[in-house]
Amino acid sequence: MALVMFLVMTTLLLLGFPMMIPLIAGALVGVVELFGDIDKTEFMVQQMLGGIRPSSLIAVPMFMLAADIMTRGHSADRLIDMVITFVRHIKGGLAISASTACALFGAVSGSTQATVVAVGGPLRPRMLKAGYKDSFVLALIVNSSDIAFLIPPSIGMIIYGVVSKSSIPELFIAGIGPGLLILVLFSIYSMIYATIKGVPTEPAASWRERLTAVRRALWPLGFPFIIIGGIFGGIFSPTEAAAVSVLYALFLEVLVFRSITIRDFYSIAKSTGMVTGVVFILIGAGAAFAWVLSFAQIPQQLLGAIGFTEMGPTAVLFVISAAFFVGCMFVDPIVVILILVPIFAPAVKSTGLDPILVGTLITLQAAIGSATPPFGCDIFTAVAVFKRPYLEVIKGTPPFIFILLSVSVALIFYPQIALYLRDLAFAR
Repeated sequence: MALVMFLVMTTLLLLGFPMMIPLIAGALVGVVELFGDIDKTEFMVQQMLGGIRPSSLIAVPMFMLAADIMTRGHSADRLIDMVITFVRHIKGGLAISASTACALFGAVSGSTQATVVAVGGPLRPRMLKAGYKDSFVLALIVNSSDIAFLIPPSIGMIIYGVVSKSSIPELFIAGIGPGLLILVLFSIYSMIYATIKGVPTEPAASWRERLTAVRRALWPLGFPFIIIGGIFGGIFSPTEAAAVSVLYALFLEVLVFRSITIRDFYSIAKSTGMVTGVVFILIGAGAAFAWVLSFAQIPQQLLGAIGFTEMGPTAVLFVISAAFFVGCMFVDPIVVILILVPIFAPAVKSTGLDPILVGTLITLQAAIGSATPPFGCDIFTAVAVFKRPYLEVIKGTPPFIFILLSVSVALIFYPQIALYLRDLAFAR
């Protein structure tokens, strides 16, 4: 049965069908094999609706809507301007600004693709003018967007939390440490690159300019405080924080900055709704597919065949990391999380691994895979947004991927990179 499901899904993918169709078809093949005499349509609908029923998923479209409002308005630009005034005078200052802006924007959107658009649009022309090669600029933006997948609110962590029934607030807090570590390492690499390539620096901003930039960015800086501080302080649940972030984004862009109107909000909400529809169909189809795999005990058979259940915790983490990294090189991260998390869940439980550590590592691998050739989704986002050839977008990625994989290895051997803040926040 597993072979037939795989062949059906592969054939449909090669024929160019969107990912939701192979997922639904694969699940349907499994249902026919397992339950030949029941109403397949009704059963599939039940499983798909069950997949999108958890209330925590409401946070996904809310955070996406807040990010869309920010991107259309002035908030993203003000955050970028503030970062630039503080670091533009040091070697690699603009590149460091790009990575830092991705971290700040990630604290609102939780989406790698939204971050590529919001940060890359204003910063890429400026970096090219400053003397950076386009291959470096594109690779920096694409890979720095990975930070947005780790810094709360992470859409990947929300999906993992729902599938694995783990604490989403704990996942959010655990993502901060690895995200900041990646930011530091990318900044060091940017300084080395700028020094070797002789990229000139810009004049240092005066303290008056910096204070002005900070004042202009004070309102947008409220987003991380509302989301992270609210969840950390027990004021909001992740879903409530998402709703508050939308209200705050509307307050800023409509009333304070006056950058959008209520009429603009309709088109923004419509765009977010279309993306949300695709995401939730994927989630529902993935839930049905995962249920079929679980009921047929395919994960247990596969893992037993490779001796996975006898491995120690460290080996289990390496296998999980490799599986998610490779999977997300070819398929959307959300789909990979939906399919693979249930497969590895029994081994994670039997080895006594902390599900929050596993979730953080999985989210990191999903982010890396989405920015890695051949089919990482962030690469194609950059190709579409910046209108550059595929080979030019991926040319400068190897050093960044090496850094990201190094962080993954460090996280396996030093779990406190992720768990220290979690333990501190939740008194463990």
